[in-house]
Order: sequence, then C-alpha cells, then structure tokens
Amino acid sequence: MIKGVMFDFSGTLFRIESAVQSLSVVTASAGLAVADEELDACAGRLEEFGAQPGGVPPRRVPSHLEALWRERDLTAERHRAAFTALTREAMPPLPDLAEALYDRSQVSGAWQPYPDTRETLHALRVRGIPVAVVSNIGWDIRPVFRDHGVDDLVDAYFLSFERGVKKPDARIFQMACDRLGVAPGDALMVGDERIADVGATALGCRVHLVDPLPVDRRPSALAEVLGLL
Repeated sequence: MIKGVMFDFSGTLFRIESAVQSLSVVTASAGLAVADEELDACAGRLEEFGAQPGGVPPRRVPSHLEALWRERDLTAERHRAAFTALTREAMPPLPDLAEALYDRSQVSGAWQPYPDTRETLHALRVRGIPVAVVSNIGWDIRPVFRDHGVDDLVDAYFLSFERGVKKPDARIFQMACDRLGVAPGDALMVGDERIADVGATALGCRVHLVDPLPVDRRPSALAEVLGLL
C-alpha cells in the first residue's frame, strides 16, 4: 500500500519554457533586436549543449566541462557555472547573456505546471498521503511552487544542492521517506529520468515514470498516479 509519494520537479510536476522563449525574453530585456532566424539557430545550439536548466539533456558536453557537468547538482555554484559555461559554448548573441539566461531559468514565470499537477497533489492531500519533492537541482524551487499556488500541497523538499547528494543515490530517497514517516516499501517515486529516479528502487520504493513532454502535450500523466494507490 502506498503511504507516501515523492515527485521529481522538472519534467514531472513542472516544465520549463522553450529555449527560444527564454532567448526571446532575455534578448528583449537586453534591448537587442535579434532576427527570428538567429533566435531559432541559437536555441538549437542551446539544446545541443543542454544549456537550459530543465530543458533537453545535452547531446554532447565538451570534454573540458565533463567533470563540472557531472557535479553540477551538488552546489549552487557548480550548477550556475556548468550551465553558463555550456551557454557560452552555444554562442549566444552576446556572451553576457549566459548569466541572464541562467537567471531566467529561476523565474517562476518561466515554468508551467502540468495540467494535472494541482489536482493530483490535492487528491493526495485529501487522502492523507504526504508528498515530498526530490530534485537534482542547484537552486531553490520553492518560490515556483508558491507562485503557482501548490506549495501548500507539498510537505517537504529534498533538493540535491541543499543535501549534498543527488539521485540516483539512495540516501536522498531515504531522507525523504524518513521525513514523510513512511517505509521505503510503502513509498512511490514519480519522475521522468530512468537513471536518476529509478534509483529509488534500491531502497524498495516503487517507481512510476512519466514522459517529460511539453505541457500542452501531456494533460493527464500524473493523474495515473492516483490509480497506483
């Protein structure tokens, strides 16, 4: 019987705006007039390098950034350094835009909850099932939940940069289970990454994976969680 649920953040409960949307906002704020063709081309390069936090994973990471990339989620400093370095590799219209693009990824308006995020979290609350968010990340995502009106439906957050440990390490899942007061065998981990999130199975947790599709293409994947209870 499931007595507690852990959720990943990006690609599971929320989805970041597209790379071209971020670029459009940041270049406009900088007063730059950039042709649509160049915005599209730069967005493609950002996706190639996986330079947008919460965006698509990199198709390639330059060898001199591989170590930093592997450790990016362990501290806020490494997280920023990794993503801004990858952004510079993607050659944005101005090098200084790397910092602005990273800052944009921490703005609540850059994130959208999936259509069934609130109803799923609310249904769990009504049933008395506690919820934790367990995320590999380098910044505090709590404001995103507050600004989108769902923070009151989350009991605890376990963020890798705060804990110094990241998924798939079983320790971060154990921390969450302990905080929720449930045995791992009675817990469910819901995420979108086959390596990171499936790490919970090492403790005996059940795992349910969803597809990190754009918000408008995934209306009800989280609602399936309720059927697993």
